Amino acid sequence: MAPGGIRRYHRSVPSLPPAPPADNDLAPVPSRRRPAAHRAEPLTGADAPPVLVEVHRGDTIESRHRGHVVQVDASGRVVRAAGTPDVPVLLRSTVKPFALVALIESGAAEALALTPPELAVMCASHGGEDKHVRTLQALLRRASVSQTLLRCGTEGAPADTRTAARLARDGETPGVLRHSCSGFHAASLLLSAHAGWPLVEYDDPAHPSQVAVRETVARLFGRRASALRACPDNCGLQTYEVPLVEVARAYLLLADPEGAAPDEPRARSAPALLRIRDAMMAAPDMVGGSSESLDTELMRRRPGRLVSKAGADGLRAVGLLAANAAAPPPAGDQAPQPARAVVIKIEDGDLSRRAIKAASVEVLAQIGVLDDADLRALAPFHHATVRTPAGVDAATASPRFELAPLAELA
Repeated sequence: MAPGGIRRYHRSVPSLPPAPPADNDLAPVPSRRRPAAHRAEPLTGADAPPVLVEVHRGDTIESRHRGHVVQVDASGRVVRAAGTPDVPVLLRSTVKPFALVALIESGAAEALALTPPELAVMCASHGGEDKHVRTLQALLRRASVSQTLLRCGTEGAPADTRTAARLARDGETPGVLRHSCSGFHAASLLLSAHAGWPLVEYDDPAHPSQVAVRETVARLFGRRASALRACPDNCGLQTYEVPLVEVARAYLLLADPEGAAPDEPRARSAPALLRIRDAMMAAPDMVGGSSESLDTELMRRRPGRLVSKAGADGLRAVGLLAANAAAPPPAGDQAPQPARAVVIKIEDGDLSRRAIKAASVEVLAQIGVLDDADLRALAPFHHATVRTPAGVDAATASPRFELAPLAELA
């Protein structure tokens, strides 16, 4: 035991094991080198994923973004797809709502009387605006936890361009709370403080807080914690690999925790998932930000109807709640439907994030969630355009795919 009663944890992050067997039970591999069997070779020709978004510069197609789309119905059955539904992906920040279940089920949420904005910012990839900072400052003060313990760093903070410009103008160095994952890290600190675990090195995969999160995520994705393939995200906490279709099914569970749970282990987390889902929908600006966040804009345009969360490297998952008398579908929607979910992955990682935004809006339009008025309002996301200093359109990213029901493709 180190001085001050702080236990030191051996930092050991296993490398990715080989590709999973057919039954999705993953077996960990101790080797620190990634085995050749797990290397994902790019697909070519007829096997390549379809083009989802093209970038036009003048009359020239400058680039193409290929990817995968999966929609599941209320039973978790795939009803629409483009590309490969079971392609393995890393959850990145789409894992955050499920990781937060560990905090709620520990009793910390009740003990701290966490509010919807506080819960929302802890499963967010926020812009680092003042309201995000103030919310986290108040929360950490109430929990008697110092923000100096946060280990997410400040790289890329703040993500909100207006806030970044103001800080630069004022000569202010961004603090750790402006990092987009600071709320996610704060959740691990609060869980540790509530459970009486050490607060330092809470980000170590062997720390009890991370073990608890891993076990929770594994259960909600229907897997064994010991077999869940993990690797570090950029912020330092763990993220996990699952097939793309399982991301869609997880967001179906988030959209309808009481109706979509396929087994008792997942059903017992319904109260926590309901609380997280409702917090995200009640405070969408805490999930993303005042501007530039498609997650926030989608939840604003369909209040109480959908929950949306992006992950880095071209991933977005959207859970669609069932329409009912209390929340009828808008005029542009199709007939009322039960809960469903859709997930989009851009194969090349989409560093600029233009393709995932364009494809996400297009998918939601094609399945009847967004209408023409929505598409006009979301045009900067749907058709992201780069302009010259003189204001002339230089390049535009536009979706180029049709998501047909699988029944029509048979």
